[in-house]
Amino acid sequence: MPSAELVAGAHARGIRITGTVTTVAEAVAMDAAGVDAIVASGAEAAGHRVSFLAPAEESLIGTFALVPQVVDAVSAPVIAAGGIADRRGVAAAFALGAAGVQVGTAFLRTRQSAASDAHRAAIAAAADTTTVLTRAMSGRLARGIPNQAVRTIEQNGAIAPFPAQNWLTGQFRAEAGRRGLGAFASLWAGQSAALATRTEADEVFAELARGLPA
Repeated sequence: MPSAELVAGAHARGIRITGTVTTVAEAVAMDAAGVDAIVASGAEAAGHRVSFLAPAEESLIGTFALVPQVVDAVSAPVIAAGGIADRRGVAAAFALGAAGVQVGTAFLRTRQSAASDAHRAAIAAAADTTTVLTRAMSGRLARGIPNQAVRTIEQNGAIAPFPAQNWLTGQFRAEAGRRGLGAFASLWAGQSAALATRTEADEVFAELARGLPA
């Protein structure tokens, strides 16, 4: 949570602050802190989410259930995140009261992203049921595509808390990145991965823009 001093100092310098939430209670707290916008991050989202008032496992609200409830509870504009990959998701988010959308996986698939070729290939091959929630790679709950590393760590049953687990897996993830080995990398992806069909970032932007209200 940003302190009152941080918010005031940022605003004095013309800096806008966006807070990310996973529940209505978190959104209300962020709104009270004076942030300029709130990202409502649904359970469909890729990678790590920032649950801070309750454990991540108790904050798994879907994007399109979370967004309208947050919109009703706060005064700051709300940005919808998680499971949005094309014009339909954009249109739905705005229909539920969002003032904007945040998109990740659809851009990870593009050649302009910093994702590895193995990561892009995993997204391209994903289906609706492909992604899982796991603590295996970092010690924090995150959504991604399971691979040899995730399965082996989970089968072993010993996962260190964050950030220790993140440091431990980082020892082989860095080398996997250099060698292009997707079996030992963090393959973060959201539940909309199967909708990430475009390989050019400008095509993704164009598709998303078609869902904006007239």
